[in-house]
Amino acid sequence: MPFAAVLHSEWIKIRTLRSLLCALGAVLLATVAFTALGGSDSDSSDFDPLYSVFLGVVFGQIAAIAFGATAMSTEFRGAALRGTLAAVPLRGTWFAAKAVAIATPVLVVGLAAGAASLLVGKSALGAQADVLTAAEQGRGVVGCAVYLTLMALLAAGLSAVLRSGTATLGILIPFLLIVSFVVGDVSGSAADVLPDKAGQVVFHENWDGALGPWTGLAVTALWTAAALCAGAWSVRRRDA
Repeated sequence: MPFAAVLHSEWIKIRTLRSLLCALGAVLLATVAFTALGGSDSDSSDFDPLYSVFLGVVFGQIAAIAFGATAMSTEFRGAALRGTLAAVPLRGTWFAAKAVAIATPVLVVGLAAGAASLLVGKSALGAQADVLTAAEQGRGVVGCAVYLTLMALLAAGLSAVLRSGTATLGILIPFLLIVSFVVGDVSGSAADVLPDKAGQVVFHENWDGALGPWTGLAVTALWTAAALCAGAWSVRRRDA
């Protein structure tokens, strides 16, 4: 079966599941809603206007992870994967199509969320947002889309390994909300290479760490690639 046909079938699965559409909507809603609160800390000594404008991405990533984990894990419920592989015997082709079908809507929603966050965040900050250059604003919008897409794919790859969306969310969400912050406080610069910390450098106007905005996203991309490779290996080697 041609790759385009496989991709089309995977997209049909995604757009016909209400839970996945709700997760995509939650990416946009959470990102923009929490960004509106970004101006509340504008008087702090370590205030970063760019990070405040895109603060909501920290919360929107939870919805992106839920989307990626759910989209992949549905294949492992019951005998769904057996039916899929009966139609698409080439497991590598199917897995690649699934990854693209997951990444594309998150990328589109991420761009919309980034653009909306920029407008809402600048409005919330008022004159304090005037220091942001056009390049920094553009970097934030594009970075928002890329970062959310990478986190969704990271969750999808891990779900393919664990064969459970619940287990994936049980690992990633506490890690992002608790472990990453604790490790960052204890280990200092060593936490800069964690997938979330590295990718979020793109939302900082100034950063003292070793990674830059795009090198940080590259590190997150490496984590995501490792998860997808592990997921592809699991799909190819394990019984359906």
